[in-house]
Amino acid sequence: MNQLDALKQYTTVVADTGDFRQLAQFHPQDATTNPSLILKAVQKAEYAPLLKETMARFRNKPLDETMDRLLVRFGREILTLIPGRVSTEVDARLSFNTEASVARGERIIELYQAEGVPVDRVLIKVASTWEGIQAAAQLERRGIHTNLTLQFSFCQAVACGQAKVQLISPFVGRIYDWYKKSAGATWDEAANAGANDPGVKSVRQIYLHYKHFGIRTEVMGASFRNVGQILALAGCDLLTISPDLLAQLAGTEAPVTRALDPAHAKAMDIAPVQFDEASFRFALNEDAMATEKLAEGIRAFAADAIKLEHLMKEA
Repeated sequence: MNQLDALKQYTTVVADTGDFRQLAQFHPQDATTNPSLILKAVQKAEYAPLLKETMARFRNKPLDETMDRLLVRFGREILTLIPGRVSTEVDARLSFNTEASVARGERIIELYQAEGVPVDRVLIKVASTWEGIQAAAQLERRGIHTNLTLQFSFCQAVACGQAKVQLISPFVGRIYDWYKKSAGATWDEAANAGANDPGVKSVRQIYLHYKHFGIRTEVMGASFRNVGQILALAGCDLLTISPDLLAQLAGTEAPVTRALDPAHAKAMDIAPVQFDEASFRFALNEDAMATEKLAEGIRAFAADAIKLEHLMKEA
């Protein structure tokens, strides 16, 4: 049995791509997209017709609506290839606007429903800012499920659990990147690999907290840099993995052992913790890595949304 099939015994495997033609060979349950992945996909010759077709149909609509229609178009194609859910992201430029994020999430769902896609096959992705988490709480109360992305800190995860969001996406690789860059020449790769990887440790803390307290929000590790990070989180609810790393797992037949177990979490002595807005903002501010990576992630997704808009105008 290859490592990908072995991993699927413990964890729901999700494909992290806008390049949906790569999906079928890996048989993932779910798929995630973001503006950067869609931008990358529409610049490939095989996906250019999707962009042209969307613009031809909806050129007279406002640009923000047309972008949502393009994201939904990709989402629909992905859903024909997977049995589960696709995550579609709210514009990152709305990350600090609760009301606008709610409205955008509702519109994306309406566009999917107009194409015959049921609400339970879509997760609305929102950045894990305080405002984004409150928007997700409102969407969840309206029966729209959410995926809270750009997650780098324990306080973000706790606040998402309190908001009863469907799923969170803690970013393993970007946490790893920050600590490696911060350490510079003193970084010891071997000492910070596997279970000692700072990104892996962050997800493990969140997973153990959620399972210990019976929090139903799903934990989906994301943003992996290497197979070792993935295998160190075997047993996590879900893991969203790029096609390159899925291929590496599928091409290796080494054994996979479960690293995270809900029964172990239940037996642990873990102190309860809660956050209101003030304590959340202070805790996030105290975490230099999370503060920097959250801001950087929002800027990058917003920049790619603007690049996508330019391509749309030219199509």
